[in-house]
Amino acid sequence: MPIVAHVTFIELNLRGLIVRCPMSPNAHITSHRKPRRTATQSWVVRTGVAGGVLSTLAVAGAGSATAVEKPTEATMEMPAINATISSSIAQSAAATQQTAFGYQESAQQDKADDTAKDASKQAKDEAQRIADAAEKKAAAEKEKREQDEARASRATERKSLGVKSATDSSDEASSAASSSSSSKSTGSGSSATLISFLQAQLGKAYVMGATGSSSYDCSGLVMSAYNQIGISLPRVSQDQSTAGTQVGLSNLQPGDILYWGSAGSAYHVAVYIGGGKFIGAQNPSAGVVERDLSYDMPTGAVRVM
Repeated sequence: MPIVAHVTFIELNLRGLIVRCPMSPNAHITSHRKPRRTATQSWVVRTGVAGGVLSTLAVAGAGSATAVEKPTEATMEMPAINATISSSIAQSAAATQQTAFGYQESAQQDKADDTAKDASKQAKDEAQRIADAAEKKAAAEKEKREQDEARASRATERKSLGVKSATDSSDEASSAASSSSSSKSTGSGSSATLISFLQAQLGKAYVMGATGSSSYDCSGLVMSAYNQIGISLPRVSQDQSTAGTQVGLSNLQPGDILYWGSAGSAYHVAVYIGGGKFIGAQNPSAGVVERDLSYDMPTGAVRVM
């Protein structure tokens, strides 16, 4: 029985992985002698030691297996961690890209705004330039129009003054002629002879350079008429206009030489016969004619008698 009990005890210890050495039933007895171990006890001890060693090895092996399997578990967990990191990186990259797109879009919008502002400013400046040019053109046209109107007004005034002066001169000449006599032959002596000769030449032709007796030019007729009373005159009208004493048109007498143009450079001459009339070789189409002073008012007159 003791042996069976010890064997049972050893089996239980092996299952619990505890190595124990069984004691003798007599171990509680004090003795100075070492108890002898029986063959059965030695076998049990050896068996227990071996079982303990095996148990220890088994435990160590289990621990080693557990330790070896842990890296495998860690390795199996790595893909999940990597996936999480990759997802975070992807999200961060997407956010960064979205931010970059936002900045780019904002920059493009700012550039578009600046371009629109520049275009608006250019359009405004161009419109202002056109308005200024139109205003300057209108001002220049107005100034030119005012100058033209002023010139036209001065020309009208000069024309009016010229007409008035001619009218006054005609009135003066008519008054002088009326006061002298109403007869064509009011002159006496030399003037009567002069006027008679001129009247006799009426209707004759006008020929340039002619001095009679069938044709005359203006200065040739005057020279021939004065030759009838013994007065020698220059041949051309320019010299005849300064041959005597200058007299006013309001103080004319029969026989005075009338001239057109300025004294010394007259281009036409005739003889005043009284009554506001003159006789002269007028032109190739008219010949020698009698005309009123109002027909063609002379510029001046000279008296040679």
